Amino acid sequence: MNASGTGHLPDRMGIEFLEVTAEKVVARMPVEGNTQPFGLLHGGASVVLAETVGSIAAMFAAGEGRAAVGIEISATHHRSARSGYVTGTATPLHLGRTLATYQIEVVDDEGRRVCTSRLTCMLRDQRNS
Repeated sequence: MNASGTGHLPDRMGIEFLEVTAEKVVARMPVEGNTQPFGLLHGGASVVLAETVGSIAAMFAAGEGRAAVGIEISATHHRSARSGYVTGTATPLHLGRTLATYQIEVVDDEGRRVCTSRLTCMLRDQRNS
C-alpha cells in the first residue's frame, strides 16, 4: 500500500499505512512538514490524512471491479499537534452497495484526539476505458 502512493499526495505528506483490513484502515503522518506558519499541524493536513484512510477503506469495501469516489467530508478539530506523528483510523459507520461512510479519528502520539472526521464515498462499477 505504501509503495503504490509514490509521487502522489499521501507520499508527499509522508503518510504511511500501518494496517489495512476490512474492519479498519490505520495510517500515520508526521507533523513536521505539515504545519501552518505558527508551527501547528495544519487542519487541512488532518483532513488529507482522514480522506486518505477513509478512501482506502471504501475502496476495500467496494471490492473487485468497483471504485470509491469521495462525495462528502467533514472535520472537527479538537486540539493541535506540534511534533511527532498523528495517526488516523477509519472505521465504517455504514457499508451499503452504493455508499460507504466512515468515521476517522486522528490522534497524536499520546493518543489524544486531534480531529474527528466523517467521509462518505459513492461506490461505483469501474468503467472500461
